[in-house]
Amino acid sequence: MPISTSDLRDRLAARAVEEGFTAIGLCDPGAIPGAAARLAAFVAEGRHGQMGWMAERMEWRGDPTALWPEARTVIMLAEAYTPGHDPLAVLSRPEAGAVSVYAQGKDYHDLVKKRLKRLGRWLIDAAGPETQIKVFVDTAPVMEKPLAQAAGLGWQGKHTNLLGRGIGNWVFLGAIFTTLDLPKDAPEPERCGSCTACLDACPTKAFPAPFQLDARRCISYLTIEHRGPVDPDLRPLMGNRIYGCDDCLAVCPWNKFAQEAREIGYAPRVPEAPLLAELAALDDAGFRARFAGSPIKRIGRDRMVRNVLYAIGNSGLRGLRPAAEALTADPDETVAEAAAWALARLP
Repeated sequence: MPISTSDLRDRLAARAVEEGFTAIGLCDPGAIPGAAARLAAFVAEGRHGQMGWMAERMEWRGDPTALWPEARTVIMLAEAYTPGHDPLAVLSRPEAGAVSVYAQGKDYHDLVKKRLKRLGRWLIDAAGPETQIKVFVDTAPVMEKPLAQAAGLGWQGKHTNLLGRGIGNWVFLGAIFTTLDLPKDAPEPERCGSCTACLDACPTKAFPAPFQLDARRCISYLTIEHRGPVDPDLRPLMGNRIYGCDDCLAVCPWNKFAQEAREIGYAPRVPEAPLLAELAALDDAGFRARFAGSPIKRIGRDRMVRNVLYAIGNSGLRGLRPAAEALTADPDETVAEAAAWALARLP
């Protein structure tokens, strides 16, 4: 006797938990009708900065039905990476660099995608070989956060990240598109209320208004995506954040409901507070060796050392002058300029 779609959906949810996912929700591929317009406005205002890929293939990104017309259901999955420590404590240590929690462990793209593929294979086995799937983890033109809200996992908060009553906001998102027509979940309404904790916490005031982000002022964008020198007016506001920024996530009151991370791979491999002097001394080979298997590796040595020099310039520590002096003649012009900027600010 063929399995009903409702029974299949229930079994799928149970299997997702067995695989290590924190939450699952299902929605229709066409459930985010306003996303395309919001994306177009974001790009038209230039708020995407140098992230040209956001402007490319906007038709697919804003409309999942255009990405894969055969899809009948989007299965959204959340996976917790909740830190076991205070991610903001390092901000009071000027000799060290602050690395975003998500980048302290193994690359989540690899870990989540393997889990999605295993779940997808299970779905094909359970539903039949005619079932088709596609899996996505942050690297394809898929707007995971609006889809996750449509699937009932949570809502996009005033910091534009997804958060939920049962999961907080320390989650990675993955998607399985399928040709199966499965029962859908109700979307989750926004529940931020009058809270502005995330907006108030942003060091660079990267939120022009609640639920809006200007990436050009976001420290995560500046330290990871932005190529070349950072605006000198923004550098002092970056503090010792050298890869990403967790301030808006860390202060969200809904994190009292955050789930513990179950994946051992998210345990810190990169020290929570790496010393700036050590990072400044890295050459290309040393950088690759130190950050192998980490999402940090993709920005390369030059961009990381640039970030480290901004942190050194913000440290106020005379003892870090030698680290900056050693880089004033660096072959990379941006690194050399950052070294000179840091020296000019140190006692």
